[in-house]
Amino acid sequence: MTGYAARDVASDGVLRSWELRSVNGRGLDMRVRLPDRLGRLDIALRDRMKKAIARGSVTLNLRITREDSGATLSIDDSALAASLSALAHVQRSAEAQGLPVAAADPARILTLPGVMAGNGAEDSFPPDEILLAEFDALLAAFLASRAQEGTALHQALSDQIDAMAPLVTQAAAQAEARKGTAADRLAENLAKILNTADGMDPDRLAQELALQAVKSDVTEEIDRLANAHIPAARALLTADGPVGRRFDFLMQEFNREANTLCSKSNDAALTQTGLDLKVAIDQMREQVQNVE
Repeated sequence: MTGYAARDVASDGVLRSWELRSVNGRGLDMRVRLPDRLGRLDIALRDRMKKAIARGSVTLNLRITREDSGATLSIDDSALAASLSALAHVQRSAEAQGLPVAAADPARILTLPGVMAGNGAEDSFPPDEILLAEFDALLAAFLASRAQEGTALHQALSDQIDAMAPLVTQAAAQAEARKGTAADRLAENLAKILNTADGMDPDRLAQELALQAVKSDVTEEIDRLANAHIPAARALLTADGPVGRRFDFLMQEFNREANTLCSKSNDAALTQTGLDLKVAIDQMREQVQNVE
């Protein structure tokens, strides 16, 4: 299910911008993007999301910036010396192996971890407990947005189920109405066989006729749609907890019954109803992808 929440927290001249968003996904896929020095929070944040979210492609972003322009920067001499020593070691090793090495760019050296120090935003992280509390508030807002969307989605799915039910009822009536036509067609074929087949085994003939009758019988498909799948869909709408995967499997069963109905109908009106049912099922399947 899609969802979105954002939260800005300002303290001591530093702005922490949280953003949590999700899009549809078959399972739960989480991406956590934090400032380098906050990587230790990755596991705790993922654990919180796993407990609250069951499905979707979820992305969490935290950006930290200084609100004022008075940040001062300085070079950490010990970190710079260690970085230069490492670069010199790499250069000597490369030259010993005959590999060309470009001169180090001073601007890039300054971006190496720990070389620049000062009172920038990266040095203004609050305690972990405060950051986790800020995330909990963000997560609550995110879940509220998904709940609001879920209410609308519940109504949409309910309407689609209501639209499918009369199609199944119509298919049942058409299947019943075609019995007379089917019987006449079967009798006509039987007469043709009897007129052209000398000495045909009566038992074999009975078997073939029974097989043809079974192949055109859609009673079971309609019965499963009306008395199993549609009630199961309504039950899932009122069930507690994540139901998205179960809805996925149920839609596969809906589609299988509709396909079989069309292939066995041998009647233009019943086939058209089966196609209308397939369209309704496909539309509902798209909405089901949004269900957690």
